[in-house]
Amino acid sequence: MSKPAYSVIKQPIFTEKNALLAEAGKYVFEIFPGVERTDVKAAIEAQYKVTVAKVNVLNTKGKIKASRMQRGLHYRRSDVKKAIVTLAKGQKIELA
Repeated sequence: MSKPAYSVIKQPIFTEKNALLAEAGKYVFEIFPGVERTDVKAAIEAQYKVTVAKVNVLNTKGKIKASRMQRGLHYRRSDVKKAIVTLAKGQKIELA
């Protein structure tokens, strides 16, 4: 039994690079930690009514940033888990 889509997918990620990927049928989503490829595939197919050909998952480490308010203070952004979903030929998702 697969998990519901709201407990797998946090949000789609909109960037210029991801817009170029979308033209090739690849969409990028932020997902929750501990989620597997099969869960992502089932959630995308259920939520968007498309056929998923392939799912790539990657963990991105948070960057260390300097504070603009307090000199010498550094903080670390959160780690992000992403899924790059490739759809079957001829299908697309309307996100915006």
